[in-house]
Amino acid sequence: MSEETQLIDLAVHGDRNAFTALVEMNQERLFASMIQVTGSPDEAEEVVQEAFIRAFLKLDTFQRNSQFFTWLYRIAFNSALTRKRRNRARVSLDHWRENNGLEVTDTADAVDEPMLRQERVNLVRAAIQILSEDHRTILVLREMQERSYEDIAEILEISIGTVRSRLSRARNQLKVTLEAMENDEEAMPGPDSVS
Repeated sequence: MSEETQLIDLAVHGDRNAFTALVEMNQERLFASMIQVTGSPDEAEEVVQEAFIRAFLKLDTFQRNSQFFTWLYRIAFNSALTRKRRNRARVSLDHWRENNGLEVTDTADAVDEPMLRQERVNLVRAAIQILSEDHRTILVLREMQERSYEDIAEILEISIGTVRSRLSRARNQLKVTLEAMENDEEAMPGPDSVS
C-alpha cells in the first residue's frame, strides 16, 4: 500500500493531518496545471483552494479507479470551467494584450535566438488564450501538460474518439489563429518606419 493510499484511508476516516499531507503532496502540481487552464496565477490559486475544499468534503466518493491527482485535477478543472462560465466575457487579442502586457514585437530586427523563441512562446500563449474554451482546454491538457488521450477522456468525461477529433480541430484553429496574429504583426509599422 502506497503512502498516498494510506493517507487517503486516514483522511476518509476524519484524520485532518492526513488530508493536509495529501494537499502538500499535490498542491504545487495542481497549481501549475491550473495556471495553464485559467491563464492567471490568482485565478489558479482560488480554483485550487476551492478544489481542495470540495475534495475534502467529497473524499468518501473517491472510487480509486483513477489516480488521486487525476480525481483532484477533474474537480479543479470543473471548478475553473464553472468560474469561466460565470465570467462569460470573451477576451479579444487586444484586451488580452492590455491586461497581460504582451506586445508582439517586430522580429526582423531581433538578433538573438532566445529572444525570438520566447517571443514565439508568448505568441502561442496569446493565441491559445483567444481560442474557444473547448479548444484551449484540450490543447493545454495534451500539449502543455502532456496528458494521455485516456487521461483527457477521463478528465473531460468524453470518449477517446472525441478527444482525438476535438484535438485535431483545436490544432487547426490554433494554426489559423497564429497565422492571423502573425499577419497582423507584419502589418504593424516597425520602429524604423516613418509617419
